[in-house]
This record gives sequence, C-alpha cells and structure tokens, in this order.
Amino acid sequence: MNLAKLPKRLFRDEVELSLIGFGGIVVTDAEQDQANRVVAKAIEKGVNYFDVAPSYGDAQQKLGPALKPYRDDCFLACKTTERTAEGAKREFEESLEILQTDHFDLYQLHSILDVDDDVEACFARDGAMRFLIQAKREGRIRYLGFSAHSSEAALAAMGSYDFDSVLFPLNFCSAHRAGFGPRILEEARTRGMARLALKGMARQKWPEEASEADKEPWKKCWYEPLTDPAEAELALRWTLSQPITAAIPPGVEDLFWMAVDIALRFEPITDEEEKRIEEMSHGLEPVFPV
Repeated sequence: MNLAKLPKRLFRDEVELSLIGFGGIVVTDAEQDQANRVVAKAIEKGVNYFDVAPSYGDAQQKLGPALKPYRDDCFLACKTTERTAEGAKREFEESLEILQTDHFDLYQLHSILDVDDDVEACFARDGAMRFLIQAKREGRIRYLGFSAHSSEAALAAMGSYDFDSVLFPLNFCSAHRAGFGPRILEEARTRGMARLALKGMARQKWPEEASEADKEPWKKCWYEPLTDPAEAELALRWTLSQPITAAIPPGVEDLFWMAVDIALRFEPITDEEEKRIEEMSHGLEPVFPV
C-alpha cells in the first residue's frame, strides 16, 4: 500500500522541501529509541527538512543518530547564536560532530533580534559572518540564512548580505492584529530568498492568568499553541497559503503530527476562511512583535 507523502515546494535551485519541517525540539529529552522512531515515521510521511540548534537542549544529540541512516536524502538545517567568528566556528564544528555529518544544507544565524547586538555584531570584522562565508566557500555550508523575531533586525540583515533564506514567524494572529510578518515575507520574495515559516500554530502569548498546570503539556512552547483541531488547521493552512516553502510547527510531538496530517490534505485558504481567520484573532494577544 502506498502511503500519502507530504507535498514539496521549491527552496532554492533544484532543492525541494517538504511542506512541513521537523523541528528538533520534538526529540529534546526523548529516549534515543523514541527519537529514532519519530524520525523514521516522519521520513515515511515524506518529511525531508530537519531543523535543529545547539540551544534546543539535547536535540542535536538525539537527532544525529536518528537521522544518520537517512542523511543523504535529508535537508539538514542548523543554527548558531554566536556572534563572533571564533564562537560561530566552535559551535559549527561541535554541531557537525554531534549531528554526525560533514556539512549542513542550511546554516543560519539564530534569533536575530537587535540591529546592534545581532546584525552589526555578526557583520563586524571578527563577526560570525566572516567564518560562515568562508565555510560556505569551502562547501561545508550549502545555503546560508538567518532566523529572526524582529522586523527591523530582519530587514537590516537582508540589507547586509545576499542570504539564501529567512526563517521568520508567520502567524494569523500576529499578521491580523499587529501587521507582523507580511512585510518581511514580501521583502524576502523581492530579494529572491527562500521563505521558511515559524509559529503557524501559535494562538497567542500565554495570558497572565494561565497557571503552570495550563502550560505544562505545552512546555516546549513559550506561547499558547492552538490545540483545537479545527482552529489549528485553519491557522496552519493560512500560513501554508502564503508564498513560503515550508513551515516548522511547534516542538510538541502531538502538534507536529497534527501539522503533518493538515499538510497531507492541504488546500489553500478561501476568501470566506480568510474572514474567519481574522475573526478568530479578535481578543487574542499576538505572540509577535515581542
């Protein structure tokens, strides 16, 4: 029996990525056998895009062995929060070793938030970009990108280098309530950059009255995720209907599989559903801007 596979979209050149990416946080704190099973099941469903970072607990340690049998057929993305060339080199080399690979398909400056502290620092004489550009020349990085949670910082980064991709929050509530996301999407499209989305299944910032018990099942999210299946489907379909390549869902395993199932039957959002999405955002506190 042929199992349905996730659709793919063009990233850059001839590279195509699954509509849903695998966020490494899914296997953070998992037993290795469990991590192996989750990755194998994701591969079976057509996931070929895996994203991880040193800051995701032990995700690299779990993902390395789990991905090893499939490495040649996967698009592996990693990140660095280091802003100096020396720090970025150290973190890059450590990630290669832990993930049991000799190159990254995509390597990203992680969590660009501030123009001075992040963008300017990375592009300083001894900044992280000096090492990353060299590693790309050497073929140890195929594509170079960044992830950002600030429009100002993202625009500054785009204006500083011809990046291949941007990983950025694209969420129904933040877009409708705060106008956050579309500007970066359009600027990246104009520059010919691949667009990768985060937070498609975020509902809002956790309300002040939310208890630790409320948050515990979703502790891998720092925001309140959408858990109602109908609302989650509408929100993720909204994100996937934008001009992006792929979306990375929350790091909670149940929500990851929900996202995969939604993408397997994906249809673009209709005008009527767009109105429902806008109404759904009423009364919510957008996750972004932070």
